[in-house]
Parts: sequence; C-alpha cells; structure tokens
Amino acid sequence: MLPQNIAELILNGFKKHYKLFQQITSQAPLAFAHRDWAKMHDISRLRITYYDDRVNETTQQLQPHANQLDESLWLQTKQTYQHFLAFHPQAELAETFYNSVFCRLFHRRYFNNDFIFVKATLADAPALPVEAEYRSYFPVVDGLKPTIKKIINQFDFKTDFVNLERDVRLLVKAFYKQAPDTHHRAWQMRFDILQTPFYRNKAAYIVGRVVSQSGVQPFIIAVLHHQDEGLYLDALLTNSSQMRVIFGFARAYFMVETHAPSALVRFLNQLMPNKTLAELYNAIGFHKQGKTEFYREFLTHLQRSNDNFVIAPGTPGMVMMVFTLPSFDYVFKIIKDKFGESKPFGRDTVLKRYQLVKSHDRVGRMADTIEYSNVVFPLARFDATLLAQLKATIGSSMIIEGDLLIIKHMYIERRMTPLNLYLENANEEDATVAITEYGQALKEMIAVNIFPGDMLLKNFGVSKHKRIIFYDYDEVQYLTDMNFRALPKAKSYDDYLTNEQSYSVAPQDVFPEQLCTFVMPNPRYKAIFTQAHPELLDVIFWQQAQQNVKKGIVSHIYPYPAAQRFIHQW
Repeated sequence: MLPQNIAELILNGFKKHYKLFQQITSQAPLAFAHRDWAKMHDISRLRITYYDDRVNETTQQLQPHANQLDESLWLQTKQTYQHFLAFHPQAELAETFYNSVFCRLFHRRYFNNDFIFVKATLADAPALPVEAEYRSYFPVVDGLKPTIKKIINQFDFKTDFVNLERDVRLLVKAFYKQAPDTHHRAWQMRFDILQTPFYRNKAAYIVGRVVSQSGVQPFIIAVLHHQDEGLYLDALLTNSSQMRVIFGFARAYFMVETHAPSALVRFLNQLMPNKTLAELYNAIGFHKQGKTEFYREFLTHLQRSNDNFVIAPGTPGMVMMVFTLPSFDYVFKIIKDKFGESKPFGRDTVLKRYQLVKSHDRVGRMADTIEYSNVVFPLARFDATLLAQLKATIGSSMIIEGDLLIIKHMYIERRMTPLNLYLENANEEDATVAITEYGQALKEMIAVNIFPGDMLLKNFGVSKHKRIIFYDYDEVQYLTDMNFRALPKAKSYDDYLTNEQSYSVAPQDVFPEQLCTFVMPNPRYKAIFTQAHPELLDVIFWQQAQQNVKKGIVSHIYPYPAAQRFIHQW
C-alpha cells in the first residue's frame, strides 16, 4: 500500500470511531428527558469500549502490510497523515488514534518520535477558537432575568420546567450571594455558555461564565427532574473548588456533544486553570486522549525533576506493588506475580475488577485508573533497594533494556493520603470529619451496586478536598452478588463461652455487625462511626440496599454540598 492509502485508511477508522462516539453520546439528552437512568448508564459504559473496537478494526485491515516495519513507508505515512490533520477539528484525537493503530501493529521498540506522535505535532498550529463551543448572551438587550430564562430554554431539554420563573429568581439570588464582586447592572456583563449540556447519572449541567468589569466568574447550574412534575434548577456552583470536584477524577465521565474537543477543553481550562488537559479530556469522556496528554505531562515532569521513585506511602498490599515519584501526584500500580494467601483469586480476576470500576458510576468515591502497557522509565531514577523489591514482586511484568526499565502492564492513579495514615496525625475535628466521610463513601458506593470488599481504612484515601475516596479494587464486587447475614446468636451458655466459630461461612457471606471489629478497632474511631452511621452495622440496611438495586431504584448522589441546593417548596 502507498503511504497515502495507509494514512487515509487510519483516518477513516478514526472518523468512524468519532461518528459512532458522538452518535451514542447524542442519546443522552433523550434518556435524561425520559428519566431512563438505565439507558444513561448503558451509554456511559458502552462509550468506553468504542475506541478499542475501532482501533482493532483498523489494525486488522492493515495487518497484511505490517509483517515487518518498512521505515521509509511509515515515515511517509505519518507525514501524509499529519498533512490531513492541519485543519481537522479533532486533530489531537486523530493523532492518538494513529498512535494506537501503529502500536498494535508493531513492537514497542519502534515507539519513538519518528513513527508516532509522542509530542503533539499540531501544538504550534493555530488553535481552534473556543468560540466554536459557546454562545454569548447580552443582558443589555433583554434584561437580566429574561436573558437567563432564554439561556435555559435554548437547551431544549424536551421536558417542561415545573416553575422556571421561580428557579430563575433563586438562581439570580444565589449568584449575587456567592459572587458579590460581580454586582453589576445588566448592561455591564456578558454570559458565555457552552452550547450543549453535560449529562451524567440523573443530572444535566449548564456550564458557562459571566464576563464583567470585575473579571470572569465561572459557574455550573445543575438541572434535575422532580418525579413526574418536570425539571427544576437545583443548584448554582461558582466556587472553583466545588467545580473541580464535579469534574473530578473519582466520577464517571460526562456525556457532552462536541465538534471541537480541543476548544471545549480550552474553555473548561479557563474556568478551572488548576485542571490539566489530561483531567479535562478524561472528564468529557475522551479517556484515550486523556492517556496521551497524561503521558506527555509525565515525560515533561521527568525532564524537569530529579527525584527518584520510591515505594508509595501506606501499608503494602498483597496484590499490587505500588511506587510513586514524590514530586508527581500519582502512584504506579503493578499486579504482583504472587498474591497473599488471603487472596483466593488470580491476575485475570484483578483485571476484570479494575475494568468493572472503570465502566461503572464511581459517584465521586472511586478513583479513576489509567491503564498502560509497555511504560518506559529511566532506570537511573530507581535506586538499588526499590529495584530489588520490584524484581522480587513484579519480576514477570518488567524488563530492563540498557538504561530503561519497561513495565509491561500497570495502572496509574491519583496519589492520596491513605486514610489510616491520615488519622494517625489528625486532630479530633479532622478525624471526626474523615470517619464520617468514610461511612458516607460506603453508603454512596453501595447505592450504585458496588461492594468494596476489603473495607480497611488503608484502602481509602483522603483527597486534596478532604474527600474520602476508595482506590483498591482487587476485591470489588457487585453488591447484589453478596450474601449479607446477621451473626448467629449463641444457643447456649457453652456456645457463648467458646472461642471457636460455631457457624459456617461461604465465600460471599458478609456480616455487617463485624464492620467496626475489623475495620475500626480503635475505640475513638468506632464511637465516631457508630454515632454517625449506625445503620451500616445493621444487616437489614445492606439487604435493603440490595433490594433497591434489584428493583431498579437509582439513587442520585449529589456532587456538591447540600448547602448549595436551592430550597424548593413543592
């Protein structure tokens, strides 16, 4: 095949992927309008597999021409492909697709700047204008409240609002309260609103900014359903910290239609400058592009730092070997060659459980993972002690070639402070908040049919926003697959005195009454937990949660504080 034919074939594969991805994303508004929450979940889950399916299709078409790397052919192919992307609205995604196809076809020794897009080749090209993704509204024309009402109505949610006039009044009142520096008259401001809502779970979000003489004020408006009555505006978020949590790494990806993803990401980055490109691409569902951007950020950080990799803080796990770079806010997790005796499963089970979490609603309580193959590290950044530990625990997953260390398969997660370590240095107030948050995290996970399995404090982390987030998935299962039991009562005084277990336990059996016994032997923490969440020690609570899931009852987990919600009198 000629270079142009190969380039066209790969680009056509990308076009097919993007078209299908946008088509399924476009189903979210109708599912939201019909309150079809199962459909919303299916859309979110299916989108994750679309990319690999298209890469596999394209690879199969090229397989007959990839028995051996023809360097001249592929250098010309890359150059031709690059010319095709000069004015392509999804150029950065198309580059990543090309990389994926090439890396499926050839051995990793060819993964260098000459044959793949390690760096974004279009970085110096004219950026797509962010105006391609938003519309501006001018209150000077129609007045403040009519303009806001016009903004809400332009989205066509295909469902009427219960009382939009009331909601607009509440919105304006909340805005003036939350953003006192933006108290300008209607003719002194402009609204820039992203053209399509962001859908996730049971909510839609309107994202925009107010531009005034005071500067720029970002905001997010949450839109929810009120049973059979219609829609209502539930909250206004202007606090940058709360906005970052909504777009955080522990939540499912948003479903939002976009023609120019780079423009959309640049607009979001202006609203949340502390978010990286990788985080924002992940947040809007382009997790493969997120992987690309993350790896570029990692390579840049390696060049600008000189610290060495170390074992990650925390209690060593029996399934994963975890190390980190102190100056980089992530941990690197590799499945061990051998598991501890208490782990009666193998590598395949671990892979499936991490994939389960990836495609599930993480409700802000389960860290997203970035899965990589053949990750190259500079060997000089690993000291002899760490290197020896890696060889002893993950020897089959690593290769040393010259001055490089190559990890065949790994997961990368945001680094957090393990909850057990956090509590060792926490004061009374912080400990109370953390333990209460831990119980709330359990409740939110089981509400979406996730049983974390190993609920020890060491498997939960404390984020920068002081949220408690679960990150150890090797024992994750569906809540509905578990058998929640009450502890058998002693039949006689002799049974009461015996230290031996006098009842049988099956692999899926769980005894909620023992939660504090194993998780919180510290009496101080136990007292906090039992006062805040006594129902978590009651088997009836867990069994009822199972029944809710089986009945299709979908809980809404609010990704913002209750204090931010508008008070509606229904």
